[in-house]
Amino acid sequence: MFTFERKANYYETDQMGIVHHSNYIRWFEEARLEMLRAMGLPYKKMEDNGILIPVLGVSCSYKHPIRFDETLVLTLRIQNYNGVRFEMAYEGHSKETGLLSCTGTSQHCFTTPALKPIRMQKHFPRMARNISSGRRTGQSRVIQNTKTPAGLTDVIGKPGGHFFINL
Repeated sequence: MFTFERKANYYETDQMGIVHHSNYIRWFEEARLEMLRAMGLPYKKMEDNGILIPVLGVSCSYKHPIRFDETLVLTLRIQNYNGVRFEMAYEGHSKETGLLSCTGTSQHCFTTPALKPIRMQKHFPRMARNISSGRRTGQSRVIQNTKTPAGLTDVIGKPGGHFFINL
C-alpha cells in the first residue's frame, strides 16, 4: 500500500464549495505517479526507456465531498499485475474528518510509443521486479512541499523536493 496526501485548492472547487468530481481522477494519477516514483520507477525514466502506461479504464465512486483546504489521504495499491496489464485500487479519506470520500480503480498496460504491448519481465526484468515487489511492500507516505533534510536526497538522487518515509 502507498499513501498520498493532497490538499484541495480553491480553484478545484465548484459553486457548491466542494471539489469538482473530475479532480479525483487527476488526484488518482498524481498518487499513481508518486507511487511509481517511490518504487524506483519515475515515469520520466520509463518514458526515456520507451515505456508508456496508457489508461485503459478508470472509475470513481464519490462517498463524501472534500472541501477547499481539506486534505484527501489516498491509499492505493496494485491490485492485479500480469506483466503487461495492471489495475490500481484507490481509497480516499478526509484527513480532517476521517470520512470515506471516494473509492476507485484504474486499469493500465505497458506499451511502446507505437502502442504495442510490452511484456515487462521479458524486456525490462529489473523494472518488472520493482513492480512485483511494489505489490508486497509496506506502506509509504509522500510528504509534499517539504524540503529534504540536510544531507538527504530525494528518490531521484537530487537534493530537495519530495522524500519518502517507509512506515
